[in-house]
Amino acid sequence: MSASSHNAPFVSLDDFERHALATLDRNALDYYRSGAQDMHTLRDNQRAFDRIALRPRVLRDVSRIDTTTKLLNHQISSPICIAPTAMQRMAHDSGESATARAAQRTNTCMCLSSWSTTSIEDVALAAPGNAPRWMQLYVYKDREATKKLVERAQDSGYEAIALTVDTPFLGRRLADIRNKFQLPDHLTMANFADQAKTQVAAKANIQNAAENASGLASYVASQIDPTLSWRHVAWVKSVAKIPVLVKGILTAEDAKLAVDAKVDGIIVSNHGGRQLDTVPATIDVLEEVVKAVNGRVPVYLDGGVRRGTDVFKALALGAKAVFLGRPVLWALKYNGEDGVVEMLEMINEEFRLAMALSGCVRVSDINRDHVRTLAQPRL
Repeated sequence: MSASSHNAPFVSLDDFERHALATLDRNALDYYRSGAQDMHTLRDNQRAFDRIALRPRVLRDVSRIDTTTKLLNHQISSPICIAPTAMQRMAHDSGESATARAAQRTNTCMCLSSWSTTSIEDVALAAPGNAPRWMQLYVYKDREATKKLVERAQDSGYEAIALTVDTPFLGRRLADIRNKFQLPDHLTMANFADQAKTQVAAKANIQNAAENASGLASYVASQIDPTLSWRHVAWVKSVAKIPVLVKGILTAEDAKLAVDAKVDGIIVSNHGGRQLDTVPATIDVLEEVVKAVNGRVPVYLDGGVRRGTDVFKALALGAKAVFLGRPVLWALKYNGEDGVVEMLEMINEEFRLAMALSGCVRVSDINRDHVRTLAQPRL
């Protein structure tokens, strides 16, 4: 079922997901939608927003709403950005290039996964305009390969590095293990010239079948450095000429250490519920992190954002912007670049309405007084 054959209009981000669930092949669908172990955190990322109530102010002139904001001093159309999601060409043949063009058309930030199925350079060439582009990074055992990724991103005009710090090992994702996940034969992890690194290959699946590992888990175990520590953050900062943010912070303690490490920003993230199951939803720990950094670095959030009111709540609790992951994949599957634009415009319109009905005309008007947090239930 393609976009052209879909007659009923999409009215929420859930519609894009339902379409993807009905049309994606099992290997790709399970990789995209699954979380770690029993997926408690995956589900709670969305449910947690429902535990936050809005406190609207009325009788304010909201005839003109301005959603623009700054992301590391770059003006963007709204605080709704695109998170790094791997292997987007499993959803649509144009994959990351289509996503980059959609980000350009809507003037928002795209963060490219280092496990992209389109190269750093080709993504930059696909959307050569002024919208900011970040590069997500893992620290590899091969330091020269890690450094090269940073240099290639810089040379291609990427404006920041988002260093993922929650993946010394890959979380146990049951669907990928059952499916013995691997990339389709026609796709590669395009940022690695060494062909041994480009395929999450069938040989790796066979070799590790007795260990109940997916091909991707085998790849991570063989390539990603499990000694990952704060000294590696310092090393990445030493080789990067652009800002370095850390992605995967969930506690005040680590947030303070990140500030001490002189990072340029923090992304509160639990990897979409894909690493350690039963950690808190990101929105539940956002305020803790924001208070810990005390304005010294900007704090961003990903995980569970599906509505304009979710965006509003995250900003009220101190996030400077939010990043969408799976909704981009579902929109790609629906209609490529145009699908991602449609999805972004939809949630932006919801956010604009949430601002208006809460009495806010500028992003800077949104503050802690606009939300009431309820007791957090046990997972």
